[in-house]
Amino acid sequence: MKAMELEQNYQASLDYLVSLTTFGMNFGLGRIQELLKRLGNPEKNLRVVHVGGTNGKGSTTVMIARILREAGYKVGVFTSPHLHDYRERMTINGQMIPKEKVVQMIAYVRPHLEDMVAQGFEHPTEFEVSTALALLYFAKEDVDYALIEVGLGGAIDSTNVVTPLISVITNVAMDHMDYLGPDVVSIAKVKAGIIKPQSLVVTAAQDPEVIQVLRDAAKAADVPLWLVGEDVSWESKWSGELEQEFDLVGLHSTYYKLRLHLIGFHQLRNAATAVTVCELLQSKYGVTIPREAVYAGLRNVEWPGRLELLSLKPKILLDGAHNVDGAQALAAAIPLYTRDRLILCLGMLADKEREKVVDMLVPLADEIIITRPNSPRAGDWRALGSLAEQHGKPVQCIEDPKEAAIYALNRVGEKDMLCVTGSIYMLADARQALIAELKK
Repeated sequence: MKAMELEQNYQASLDYLVSLTTFGMNFGLGRIQELLKRLGNPEKNLRVVHVGGTNGKGSTTVMIARILREAGYKVGVFTSPHLHDYRERMTINGQMIPKEKVVQMIAYVRPHLEDMVAQGFEHPTEFEVSTALALLYFAKEDVDYALIEVGLGGAIDSTNVVTPLISVITNVAMDHMDYLGPDVVSIAKVKAGIIKPQSLVVTAAQDPEVIQVLRDAAKAADVPLWLVGEDVSWESKWSGELEQEFDLVGLHSTYYKLRLHLIGFHQLRNAATAVTVCELLQSKYGVTIPREAVYAGLRNVEWPGRLELLSLKPKILLDGAHNVDGAQALAAAIPLYTRDRLILCLGMLADKEREKVVDMLVPLADEIIITRPNSPRAGDWRALGSLAEQHGKPVQCIEDPKEAAIYALNRVGEKDMLCVTGSIYMLADARQALIAELKK
């Protein structure tokens, strides 16, 4: 396939996927189970680690994957949403799915979708089709392990068709209350839906009520549960602006001077979770993972848009803190960075607890730029500016995230810091604009 033809076919394939968003968020496993059956149930040929939770699930997923990769395995990773390129959602050993494969697989899956509808089934949603594509791709490529990140919730998320070796629930906090329930116990019950018989459970949850829900679910499935923070402990040794070091007392081994390039104390809990999963893969499933792979995996892991320092002079920090829990982690990390002034560029979806996030982040800033995430869920984006103004700081509202990021960058002196945060939809646009501007 020639380059131009490939590009056209790839774009047409993406346009087709985007057209499926008209089917919205439609929970339940019936549609994806039917689709996978028609595709030969590729998920049954995969050795899966299934990772859910409110925050930290993406970071934990890529840490586990990187450790396994350093141990010499072929590792598929399915995460969402993407920052810049749809293909980021499906990677094998860090390489995005090739465009040709996307074109081939959508051409293969599409007739099955049309047959389903012709036979009276509901049309699968865009996320269900993406999940099926990932499972099919990993099975066809014969990966050793597939790391599958939950999209939203757990029990009725389309990824919950897998039978995992280990189910991981990083934490449970208030988010997506419209879909998951009004309190942490309700949300925990939905997230506990990924706990399956004949598997193992690891959680980094801290809320006692949440832990009890997860313990009850593990007991009902007759599977053992390990609690990160109780069965495993860690101690921060130091944290700089580009990396941090910590010691970890794991289930079977003690690791001194582990280095991690992901910043923020919350990432130590995620790293401890990742190491716990790898130790259980060793002890319970006989997977060979040398100690060096743990050190190298954590040292080499990358996860753009999560406390990512894009530039040192001036300091530009990007973080997808899209909810209260994320904002708390960001607020705790900001003091790690030396600077004179802090310019905050913030854009959030209307269905998030915006007031609480503003109360956490705005007091740390000297100047605030509010922008609109590129999403129908942005709602009254300027209301965020009104909330910020209540803190008595100068506030500017600029609708386009790219323009907002460049404006903010021009407000930053050499010893100042720009922090761009909020919705991942806004962060992607801002990141692209800033990278282009820094290259000039």
